[in-house]
Amino acid sequence: MWVNYPNMPTGKNASLALFEKLVAFGKKHGIVICHDNPYSFILNDRPMSILSVQGAKDICIELNSLSKSHNMSGWRMGLLASNPEFVRWVLKAKSNIDSGQFKPMQLATVAALLNTREWHDEMNRIYAERRLWAEKIMDLLNCKYDKSQVGLFVWGKLPESVVSSKDFIDDILYNARVFITPGVIFGSNGEGYIRISLGASVEKMEEAYNRILTYNT
Repeated sequence: MWVNYPNMPTGKNASLALFEKLVAFGKKHGIVICHDNPYSFILNDRPMSILSVQGAKDICIELNSLSKSHNMSGWRMGLLASNPEFVRWVLKAKSNIDSGQFKPMQLATVAALLNTREWHDEMNRIYAERRLWAEKIMDLLNCKYDKSQVGLFVWGKLPESVVSSKDFIDDILYNARVFITPGVIFGSNGEGYIRISLGASVEKMEEAYNRILTYNT
């Protein structure tokens, strides 16, 4: 079973109790729990691994990536952690798919892992500033959102009067020239929601806010 916390797109964080339930569920039903954990260091003051739960290594695989935590999107560098048997499963498949990344990229990844806590703090300071503008846009659009969300996105619920998230976003796109992701692209349960990315600069976020403000008035 695949799980993802902090979650994309909702930004929901996991608790130790939730991870314990997931591990117990996997053991009860004899299934592997595969946890995708790339957002754990983004605006998150309590990064957690499902492997921290006692006995989790017997039933869990955890994936992480430097694409989010170290701004290395596209490098395809990350990690897989589990017990030796599960790791061998993956190595058996990968040995028939590729032969590893280009060595200079691997060495650059080693250098990236030497980043200091201060580097990550500065990165999160920038994301926090962008998040303030994302929340302002949510407020401008009368959306409800959870301020405890973490990760690279802000997930918001549209007003009840909005029938289609796609139509709502198209209206903003064609009239205010701002693109916001409609929640429905993540599946039918995403209807009625939108997602704002923190990948743009503060200047771009402010410009997007002002464009929507001008259109709405």
